[in-house]
Amino acid sequence: MASENAVAQGDWGGGKSPFNVSYGKLMMWYFLLSDAFTFSALLISYGAIRFSSPYWADPNVAFSKMPFMGDANVPLGFVSIMTFILILSSVFVVLAVIEGHRENKAGVMKWMLGGIIGGIAFLGCQAWEWTHLISHGNNIWENHYGPQAFGMLFFLITGFHGFHVFSGICLNIWAFVNSANGEFGRRKNGYEMIEKVGLYWHFVDLVWVFVFLAFYLL
Repeated sequence: MASENAVAQGDWGGGKSPFNVSYGKLMMWYFLLSDAFTFSALLISYGAIRFSSPYWADPNVAFSKMPFMGDANVPLGFVSIMTFILILSSVFVVLAVIEGHRENKAGVMKWMLGGIIGGIAFLGCQAWEWTHLISHGNNIWENHYGPQAFGMLFFLITGFHGFHVFSGICLNIWAFVNSANGEFGRRKNGYEMIEKVGLYWHFVDLVWVFVFLAFYLL
């Protein structure tokens, strides 16, 4: 009787979650929060080393080349394209989530495919940028901009982010396949999985904004 009275008065009695969100989404938010701490630690470390160094690589010089343009100087041009691709892929996943709420299988598949292609294109761009930097004497242990930690921090942090992009692509492909074979449609609230995957993808996109700010603009 006491527990019934508690529920009647508005206390949580073990039924509907007080967070007004499913268990799966809540756990995804917890995971993203913990992952945000890791990225924060890396970027704070970068900032401490960057601003305690007497000189640093000029991003307008280090990131001034474009594929198929030879020696043309286009400061930050290529990374701007990379950023646009990743943001666009995030928009596609948002549209997939909307179609998931409508339980529109075809719409989910169409927009998830766009997100997957965008993620793969971003990783392809990152592979070109890494290859270009390495071919000009930059790696984890040394770089031709002088005795500084630019190369180590750049490859560590962008590589860690790239691993997250790769993981997100795998999750998106998994969600696409399960949408295609009707698995989500057979479950109650099955398309909520699209929203959970989307949360991870948007997190990866948001983190890139801070990576972009740290390495390419400062």
